[in-house]
Amino acid sequence: MSFENDFAYTATQFEVVLGVFTLTAAVFAAVLVYSLATAGSIAPRYRLTSYLTGVVMVSAFFELGLLALRWNNAFSWDGSLYVQVGDLFSNGFRYMNWSIDVPVLLTQLLIVAGITGAAFRKRWASFVVAGLAMIWTGYIGQFDEIQGGASFWIWGAISTVFYIWLLYVAWQTIRDARANAPTPTIERLFSAVWILFIVSWTIYPLAYLMPQISATVEGVVARNLIYSFADIASKAVYGILLAVIAQKLSAVRGYQPAIEAEEAFAEQTG
Repeated sequence: MSFENDFAYTATQFEVVLGVFTLTAAVFAAVLVYSLATAGSIAPRYRLTSYLTGVVMVSAFFELGLLALRWNNAFSWDGSLYVQVGDLFSNGFRYMNWSIDVPVLLTQLLIVAGITGAAFRKRWASFVVAGLAMIWTGYIGQFDEIQGGASFWIWGAISTVFYIWLLYVAWQTIRDARANAPTPTIERLFSAVWILFIVSWTIYPLAYLMPQISATVEGVVARNLIYSFADIASKAVYGILLAVIAQKLSAVRGYQPAIEAEEAFAEQTG
């Protein structure tokens, strides 16, 4: 049981959490439109990354919708506080969504980095195995988050081991992409992807640990703010950044729609 069910909430606290769910879903919907609208300015060899961003945005949008519905149905206003009634709120939806999104997000990185052949297959397999193992072991651990017993810490530690493996493969991929970048601008953008990757993926454990850091109403609000910030950064911002890189790579390689898009952007920004 998620520790969110252990507390009663003021109207402000309840609405902040619900508002965060709604805002995050709206961001995902906006990025879905962006990814589809800009796909035509990206060369075919990179265009799949825009469509995969669309897959991630649709998946994440539905996850946030389910979380919002579950949150709204789990608590009822008793005249002074929102108290737990009926259905339990569950963060399990997040783990199911990550099981879809994480392999897709990492596949996007391989495509834009230009990894092909045997290297692509090897790293893709590593990404999928490490990513799913990280998610599912963390999912097992969160069932013990209220008690904070051995299961919570052991499975959390195992999840972290898989995360370190995933991080190493991501670093190899971005290192190779930077080494082969045709322009300094694209090289810097790949460096930005690495920083974004480190920051956004590393704050997820803070949300996982929140029941032990602050088992309070404020901890609940903080956890959902952290999850939403991490989701927006690791999915929406990441998808846009990869699309920008893909468009610039397309322009460098002579793809005319990308060249025109780059020129139009340069004119608009002065």
